[in-house]
Amino acid sequence: MRMENQSSVSEFLLLGLPISLEQQGMFFTLFLVIYLTTVLGNLLIILLVKLDSRLHTPMYFFLSHLALTDVSFSSVTVPKMLLNMQTQHLSISYPGCVLQMYFYLLFGCVDNLLLAVMAYDRYVAICHPLRYTTIMREGLCVLLVGGSWVLSCGSALLHTLLLVQVSFCADNIIPHFFCSLSILLKLSCSNTSLNELVIFTAGGATVIFPFSGILVSYGRIGASLLRVPSTKRICKALSTCGSHLSVVSLFYGTVMALYFSSSLSKSNVRDMIASLMYTVVTPLLNPFIYSLRNRDIKLALGILFRSSILCAK
Repeated sequence: MRMENQSSVSEFLLLGLPISLEQQGMFFTLFLVIYLTTVLGNLLIILLVKLDSRLHTPMYFFLSHLALTDVSFSSVTVPKMLLNMQTQHLSISYPGCVLQMYFYLLFGCVDNLLLAVMAYDRYVAICHPLRYTTIMREGLCVLLVGGSWVLSCGSALLHTLLLVQVSFCADNIIPHFFCSLSILLKLSCSNTSLNELVIFTAGGATVIFPFSGILVSYGRIGASLLRVPSTKRICKALSTCGSHLSVVSLFYGTVMALYFSSSLSKSNVRDMIASLMYTVVTPLLNPFIYSLRNRDIKLALGILFRSSILCAK
């Protein structure tokens, strides 16, 4: 990293959300409640999977890692946004901005890959139920999760290393609530064609391939159900896949909203609203989707509450 390139820009200014000073307190409270609920909800899922032996299965192993990723993903942007809203101190150092961007890319990519891994797990559970324990053995589950983290680290690191090679001359104002890679490249006063090429190829691959894997998995599940149509099988499949399908729809729905808001509109407000959905709302809703639609999670939660009440007495 050549520090002389950034000698004129040692920090950036995060303008944050376009909220008037009179409304800052109300929105601060709202986002603080959402963030705390996100953290507590996802940590509760991790705790339940850890404590309840009936949840020691591949599906819940992947779910616990998804919950950990959601907590981390939200924590990359929301605390800084809340601090800026409360103190009106909008600056973020150059290294801090780069680190925020790196972890944002890292956890977003892990989230994406884990959803594809969970889709494959559901495919095996429905289409090969007798061989499920043989195929989804512990070693393979660890390999799939570990591979997701390694690939995500590599992808985020690639974008970060390319970013620190570009120069920032004078403009240090970021019209957003976090350090977005696309906005940082727009602020650069050097040639960013290589960065944009890598975003289009490597960045696109980290979205397209997992999404294709999800489509293939559910395509095969649908084909399997159609070959031997049965109301009981369909109901069981919906029960098995319902929560995951809801989370996938929410995740990719917000990703597409973010993409189209960025490409079809030059409005920073629309871009920030889509980003809020992606970074704040999605991690909040995931634990509720799995808790409300999953009988095992609700049962484990009831046992945990009853045990806590008995211990309190």
